[in-house]
Amino acid sequence: MRLASSVFSEDERQQINDAVIAAESKTSAEIIPVIATESGRYDRPEDMAGLTCGVVSVIVAWALFQRVDDLSGKWGEPQLALGLPLLALILIVGVAFGTILANRVGWVKSLFTPRNQMRDEVLARARQVFFDHRVHHTERTTGLLIFLSLFERQAVILADQKALGALGSEHIDTLCRQLTSDLRKIGLTAALCRVVEDAGDSFAEPLPPTDGDRNELPDALVMID
Repeated sequence: MRLASSVFSEDERQQINDAVIAAESKTSAEIIPVIATESGRYDRPEDMAGLTCGVVSVIVAWALFQRVDDLSGKWGEPQLALGLPLLALILIVGVAFGTILANRVGWVKSLFTPRNQMRDEVLARARQVFFDHRVHHTERTTGLLIFLSLFERQAVILADQKALGALGSEHIDTLCRQLTSDLRKIGLTAALCRVVEDAGDSFAEPLPPTDGDRNELPDALVMID
Protein backbone atom coordinates (compact mmCIF):
# COMPACT_ATOMS: atom_id res chain seq x y z
CA MET A 1 0.00 0.00 0.00
CA ARG A 2 1.39 3.38 -1.01
CA LEU A 3 2.23 5.68 1.91
CA ALA A 4 0.96 9.25 2.03
CA SER A 5 4.53 10.57 2.35
CA SER A 6 5.49 8.96 -0.97
CA VAL A 7 2.62 10.29 -3.08
CA PHE A 8 3.87 13.80 -3.82
CA SER A 9 7.16 15.03 -5.21
CA GLU A 10 8.87 17.99 -3.58
CA ASP A 11 7.61 20.24 -6.36
CA GLU A 12 4.02 19.03 -5.89
CA ARG A 13 4.18 19.60 -2.15
CA GLN A 14 5.43 23.12 -2.77
CA GLN A 15 2.56 23.78 -5.17
CA ILE A 16 0.06 22.82 -2.45
CA ASN A 17 1.89 24.87 0.18
CA ASP A 18 1.92 27.90 -2.14
CA ALA A 19 -1.82 27.44 -2.74
CA VAL A 20 -2.44 27.52 1.04
CA ILE A 21 -0.35 30.69 1.44
CA ALA A 22 -2.17 32.39 -1.45
CA ALA A 23 -5.60 31.38 -0.14
CA GLU A 24 -4.88 32.57 3.40
CA SER A 25 -3.67 35.93 2.08
CA LYS A 26 -7.31 36.62 1.15
CA THR A 27 -8.91 35.69 4.46
CA SER A 28 -8.50 35.35 8.19
CA ALA A 29 -9.49 31.68 7.94
CA GLU A 30 -6.84 29.01 8.59
CA ILE A 31 -6.75 26.26 5.95
CA ILE A 32 -4.88 23.00 6.50
CA PRO A 33 -4.78 20.14 3.95
CA VAL A 34 -4.04 16.67 5.34
CA ILE A 35 -3.51 13.37 3.51
CA ALA A 36 -3.43 10.01 5.33
CA THR A 37 -2.43 6.56 4.10
CA GLU A 38 -5.57 5.03 5.64
CA SER A 39 -8.05 5.92 8.35
CA GLY A 40 -8.83 2.58 10.00
CA ARG A 41 -7.06 -0.63 10.99
CA TYR A 42 -9.58 -2.95 9.30
CA ASP A 43 -8.58 -6.14 11.09
CA ARG A 44 -11.82 -7.93 10.25
CA PRO A 45 -11.54 -7.44 6.46
CA GLU A 46 -7.99 -8.81 6.63
CA ASP A 47 -9.24 -11.84 8.56
CA MET A 48 -12.05 -12.36 6.04
CA ALA A 49 -9.58 -12.18 3.16
CA GLY A 50 -7.38 -14.75 4.90
CA LEU A 51 -10.27 -17.11 5.58
CA THR A 52 -11.51 -16.83 2.00
CA CYS A 53 -8.05 -17.52 0.61
CA GLY A 54 -7.65 -20.52 2.94
CA VAL A 55 -10.97 -22.08 1.95
CA VAL A 56 -10.31 -21.50 -1.76
CA SER A 57 -6.87 -23.10 -1.39
CA VAL A 58 -8.38 -26.24 0.14
CA ILE A 59 -11.07 -26.44 -2.56
CA VAL A 60 -8.51 -26.04 -5.36
CA ALA A 61 -6.16 -28.60 -3.80
CA TRP A 62 -8.99 -31.09 -3.38
CA ALA A 63 -10.23 -30.58 -6.95
CA LEU A 64 -6.77 -30.91 -8.51
CA PHE A 65 -5.11 -33.59 -6.43
CA GLN A 66 -7.60 -35.57 -4.38
CA ARG A 67 -8.07 -39.01 -5.86
CA VAL A 68 -7.78 -42.67 -4.98
CA ASP A 69 -4.00 -43.04 -4.86
CA ASP A 70 -3.54 -46.69 -3.95
CA LEU A 71 -5.98 -49.59 -4.22
CA SER A 72 -3.56 -52.12 -2.73
CA GLY A 73 -5.04 -51.70 0.72
CA LYS A 74 -7.95 -53.58 2.15
CA TRP A 75 -11.16 -53.82 0.19
CA GLY A 76 -13.35 -50.76 0.74
CA GLU A 77 -10.48 -48.69 2.23
CA PRO A 78 -8.85 -46.78 -0.63
CA GLN A 79 -5.83 -44.60 0.22
CA LEU A 80 -6.37 -40.87 -0.48
CA ALA A 81 -3.64 -38.66 -1.96
CA LEU A 82 -4.43 -35.74 0.42
CA GLY A 83 -4.99 -36.63 4.03
CA LEU A 84 -6.47 -34.47 6.75
CA PRO A 85 -3.09 -33.19 8.07
CA LEU A 86 -2.05 -31.97 4.62
CA LEU A 87 -5.42 -30.31 4.00
CA ALA A 88 -5.15 -28.58 7.39
CA LEU A 89 -1.68 -27.32 6.47
CA ILE A 90 -2.96 -26.00 3.13
CA LEU A 91 -5.77 -24.19 4.96
CA ILE A 92 -3.37 -22.58 7.45
CA VAL A 93 -0.95 -21.46 4.73
CA GLY A 94 -3.84 -20.09 2.65
CA VAL A 95 -5.23 -18.11 5.60
CA ALA A 96 -1.80 -16.65 6.39
CA PHE A 97 -1.16 -15.74 2.75
CA GLY A 98 -4.57 -14.08 2.34
CA THR A 99 -4.18 -12.06 5.55
CA ILE A 100 -0.70 -10.82 4.58
CA LEU A 101 -1.87 -10.03 1.05
CA ALA A 102 -4.80 -7.96 2.31
CA ASN A 103 -2.50 -6.12 4.72
CA ARG A 104 -0.07 -5.15 1.97
CA VAL A 105 -2.29 -4.74 -1.10
CA GLY A 106 -4.94 -2.05 -0.71
CA TRP A 107 -7.37 -3.20 -3.39
CA VAL A 108 -7.49 -6.71 -1.91
CA LYS A 109 -8.41 -5.33 1.51
CA SER A 110 -10.98 -3.00 -0.02
CA LEU A 111 -12.81 -5.97 -1.57
CA PHE A 112 -13.65 -7.18 1.94
CA THR A 113 -14.35 -3.78 3.52
CA PRO A 114 -17.92 -2.38 3.38
CA ARG A 115 -18.12 1.16 2.01
CA ASN A 116 -20.13 2.40 5.00
CA GLN A 117 -17.40 1.14 7.34
CA MET A 118 -14.80 3.03 5.32
CA ARG A 119 -16.88 6.20 5.47
CA ASP A 120 -17.29 5.90 9.24
CA GLU A 121 -13.56 5.36 9.72
CA VAL A 122 -12.64 8.33 7.51
CA LEU A 123 -15.03 10.63 9.37
CA ALA A 124 -13.69 9.46 12.72
CA ARG A 125 -10.08 9.96 11.65
CA ALA A 126 -10.83 13.39 10.20
CA ARG A 127 -12.38 14.46 13.51
CA GLN A 128 -9.36 13.14 15.38
CA VAL A 129 -6.99 15.07 13.10
CA PHE A 130 -9.20 18.14 13.49
CA PHE A 131 -8.48 18.12 17.21
CA ASP A 132 -4.96 16.69 17.22
CA HIS A 133 -3.68 19.34 14.80
CA ARG A 134 -5.51 22.12 16.69
CA VAL A 135 -7.70 23.10 13.74
CA HIS A 136 -10.46 23.54 16.33
CA HIS A 137 -8.28 25.74 18.52
CA THR A 138 -7.56 28.83 16.44
CA GLU A 139 -8.13 32.12 18.23
CA ARG A 140 -11.11 33.09 16.06
CA THR A 141 -12.44 29.55 15.43
CA THR A 142 -11.81 29.93 11.69
CA GLY A 143 -9.99 26.66 11.02
CA LEU A 144 -10.80 24.54 7.95
CA LEU A 145 -9.54 20.96 7.57
CA ILE A 146 -9.31 19.36 4.13
CA PHE A 147 -8.75 15.64 4.76
CA LEU A 148 -7.99 12.91 2.21
CA SER A 149 -7.58 9.20 2.98
CA LEU A 150 -5.80 7.21 0.27
CA PHE A 151 -6.89 3.64 1.01
CA GLU A 152 -10.58 4.52 1.26
CA ARG A 153 -10.32 7.05 -1.59
CA GLN A 154 -12.56 9.43 0.32
CA ALA A 155 -12.42 13.09 1.35
CA VAL A 156 -13.85 15.05 4.28
CA ILE A 157 -13.88 18.81 4.91
CA LEU A 158 -14.48 20.00 8.47
CA ALA A 159 -14.85 23.62 9.56
CA ASP A 160 -14.63 25.22 12.99
CA GLN A 161 -17.49 27.27 14.42
CA LYS A 162 -16.91 30.66 12.79
CA ALA A 163 -15.69 29.19 9.50
CA LEU A 164 -18.78 26.98 9.30
CA GLY A 165 -21.02 29.94 10.09
CA ALA A 166 -19.37 32.01 7.35
CA LEU A 167 -19.97 29.48 4.58
CA GLY A 168 -22.72 27.19 5.85
CA SER A 169 -22.75 23.40 5.81
CA GLU A 170 -24.14 23.22 2.25
CA HIS A 171 -21.22 25.21 0.86
CA ILE A 172 -18.74 23.03 2.77
CA ASP A 173 -20.41 19.93 1.33
CA THR A 174 -20.22 21.45 -2.15
CA LEU A 175 -16.49 22.03 -1.75
CA CYS A 176 -16.08 18.41 -0.67
CA ARG A 177 -18.07 17.05 -3.61
CA GLN A 178 -16.06 19.20 -6.02
CA LEU A 179 -12.83 17.92 -4.46
CA THR A 180 -13.94 14.30 -4.84
CA SER A 181 -14.86 14.89 -8.47
CA ASP A 182 -11.56 16.66 -9.20
CA LEU A 183 -9.56 13.84 -7.59
CA ARG A 184 -10.93 11.48 -10.23
CA LYS A 185 -10.44 13.90 -13.11
CA ILE A 186 -7.29 15.95 -12.53
CA GLY A 187 -5.32 14.11 -9.82
CA LEU A 188 -4.30 14.74 -6.22
CA THR A 189 -2.09 17.80 -6.54
CA ALA A 190 -4.33 19.80 -8.88
CA ALA A 191 -7.45 18.83 -6.92
CA LEU A 192 -5.96 19.92 -3.60
CA CYS A 193 -4.68 23.18 -5.03
CA ARG A 194 -8.09 23.92 -6.53
CA VAL A 195 -10.11 23.22 -3.37
CA VAL A 196 -7.69 25.32 -1.28
CA GLU A 197 -8.01 28.16 -3.78
CA ASP A 198 -11.82 27.84 -3.83
CA ALA A 199 -11.91 27.86 -0.03
CA GLY A 200 -9.80 31.02 0.09
CA ASP A 201 -12.08 32.74 -2.43
CA SER A 202 -15.18 31.64 -0.51
CA PHE A 203 -13.88 32.96 2.81
CA ALA A 204 -12.56 36.23 1.37
CA GLU A 205 -15.80 38.20 1.81
CA PRO A 206 -17.28 36.79 5.05
CA LEU A 207 -13.88 36.40 6.76
CA PRO A 208 -11.53 39.02 5.27
CA PRO A 209 -7.97 39.41 6.58
CA THR A 210 -7.63 41.81 9.49
CA ASP A 211 -4.80 43.68 11.17
CA GLY A 212 -3.01 41.55 13.70
CA ASP A 213 -3.93 38.19 12.13
CA ARG A 214 -1.64 35.45 13.45
CA ASN A 215 -0.77 32.45 11.33
CA GLU A 216 -1.71 29.77 13.86
CA LEU A 217 -1.57 26.67 11.65
CA PRO A 218 1.25 25.60 9.30
CA ASP A 219 0.87 26.68 5.67
CA ALA A 220 1.85 23.23 4.48
CA LEU A 221 0.46 19.86 3.49
CA VAL A 222 0.39 17.44 6.43
CA MET A 223 1.08 13.78 5.57
CA ILE A 224 0.15 10.93 7.92
CA ASP A 225 1.56 7.49 7.21
